[in-house]
Amino acid sequence: MADTNSYLQSLLVTDPLFVPVMRSAIQALELPAGSRGLDIGCGIGMHVRIMAEAVGAKGHITGIDIEPAFIAYAEKATGEAGLSKRVSFREGNMNALPFDDNTFSWAWSANLIGYNPANPLPPLKEMVRVVRPGGIVAIVFYSSQMLLPGYPLLEAKLNATSSGIAPFSTGMRPELHSFRALGWFRELNVHDVRAQTFVSTVQAPISDETYNAMAALFQMRWVDVHKELSRDDIAEYRRLCEPDSPDFILKHPDYYGFFTHTIFHGHVPVSL
Repeated sequence: MADTNSYLQSLLVTDPLFVPVMRSAIQALELPAGSRGLDIGCGIGMHVRIMAEAVGAKGHITGIDIEPAFIAYAEKATGEAGLSKRVSFREGNMNALPFDDNTFSWAWSANLIGYNPANPLPPLKEMVRVVRPGGIVAIVFYSSQMLLPGYPLLEAKLNATSSGIAPFSTGMRPELHSFRALGWFRELNVHDVRAQTFVSTVQAPISDETYNAMAALFQMRWVDVHKELSRDDIAEYRRLCEPDSPDFILKHPDYYGFFTHTIFHGHVPVSL
């Protein structure tokens, strides 16, 4: 429970950082007004609220997550946003979605399918199953970053650590890498598949909210890197990437960085 609460707090801090890029990704889907959609792995409901705006007052979004604490927070936040009649939540597993075939006009999943070390095809197949023929299926994930301007070598070393290459891991088959998702969609006969990458930039002067979110992002992106870096690199990492350091890079008056999210989306075949 402690780990769940800690992760929930991290989401609360970092989610505002991702709102603009996720809104852009959702807009790219051109979700039909009044449609019924599904967010798989909805977390604390940030994407659900954006999608509810996209489909309008006559649409409906269902969020599903395996973690009860996330569902509880999402329901609370949705109620406070006045969206309770247009949004619902339930617990469930991505590998066995608790919905009938052809239930939704579209389905979305962020930072989940492709993050599990297992085969991504079973949960993606479940997405296809619950979406009506011709409907949209979309997966999106955090895909890259340049966060340490002026220190590309250190950043390259951080990105080569186990957490830096996650959700991929040493020894995984190349076809399981998230950027190979075109192949996943092809195997399920999803058509008109497109891959798009969206960029978020952060530039000084940085607001307090963005500062805190970026500091949390550093900690989420590069976990336990001390085990895989040299002593000198660890010292440089602590100097530049830990908020208590006087040289913390976000304090630099000329700071600029960016991160990206990539979305793969296509249409469910009319006949399987």
